[in-house]
Amino acid sequence: MFQYFKTGIAAALNAGAGADNQRKTAMEADTIQHGRSSTSQKSRVNFLWRACFAALAVTMLFAAGGCRSKKELPTIQAGSERITIPFSSDAYRTNSDNFRAVNMGTSVDYSMARRIALQNARTELSAGIASTVRAVTAQYADQRQVGNRQEFQTRMEEESRTVVNQMLNDVRVIGDEVFREPDGRMTVWVAIEMAKDALMNSMNDRLSRDERLRLDYDQHRFRQIFDEEMRKFETNR
Repeated sequence: MFQYFKTGIAAALNAGAGADNQRKTAMEADTIQHGRSSTSQKSRVNFLWRACFAALAVTMLFAAGGCRSKKELPTIQAGSERITIPFSSDAYRTNSDNFRAVNMGTSVDYSMARRIALQNARTELSAGIASTVRAVTAQYADQRQVGNRQEFQTRMEEESRTVVNQMLNDVRVIGDEVFREPDGRMTVWVAIEMAKDALMNSMNDRLSRDERLRLDYDQHRFRQIFDEEMRKFETNR
């Protein structure tokens, strides 16, 4: 495109030069027939001609710039390969009934790779549960107008964390895949889940025995808010 632009400008300048020569010849003939022409008139005409060709050059410059500014859509390079992550479907995501997590581990030994994958998945699952409990506790404290909000939230999170840590060793493995890497190492992907009802039952049992929380803890209302928060995992997909 830039080459076309240079060619167009050169053509415009050549045309201007040719026209300028013709104008000079005509003016010389007019001088012979009618005497001298006014110097101011020649300057004015010369200015008008050059202004016209300058405007033409500017117009072509903007046209070329407009062509260059058009973005080309990115294309997929030849040889690119689509990568599918194991357990990436909705069946392995947290929903209204179960907390779920997917993770992987790599080692030269299969048992070690699987152990790493399970540990990573448990850590991810625990973080997801803690985030949900934090949101539920904040909503509950707002609605119940508890005496000491900060203390209540802190105690709730501590107690729920204790329950989750106790239950992590008993999570259910719902997916397990093994891959051999080019260098010979083993990569294991696992998907695990923890049932919401089992978690809530354990939390209720522990919270109801806590003297500092018992007065402000309404098991029925807490469960309602918890269920509402869990449903968000499905509606926000």
